[in-house]
Amino acid sequence: VQLVESGGGLVQPGGSVRLSCAASGFTFNYFWMYWVRQAPGKGLEWVSRINPGGSSTDYADSVKGRFTISRDNAKNTLYLQMNSLKSEDTAVYYCAKDRRAVSRTSYDNPQGQGTQVTVSS
Repeated sequence: VQLVESGGGLVQPGGSVRLSCAASGFTFNYFWMYWVRQAPGKGLEWVSRINPGGSSTDYADSVKGRFTISRDNAKNTLYLQMNSLKSEDTAVYYCAKDRRAVSRTSYDNPQGQGTQVTVSS
């Protein structure tokens, strides 16, 4: 299993950024997929999840209405569109797959490097 995140950077408050996660080594369209983040000095925080077909999504209250998760199963890629960014969104963002195919259980511990998003003026 390989998940490679990209797209982060330095963004001004109120700005936008789109994260991508390229997946390989497993049958991508069988799995719920997740975005999680880790802010400096804090633990992992679940951000969003999407079902295998892309028709069902959920969001943490802290990002609801500002972030949009999506996926392209033909490209084995997961996305996170982040709008109206706030300083408290500063974190390393990781993608993760569910522990089990088809089912929604919980996410695997992130194995990749993640991508840093820093929201600052």
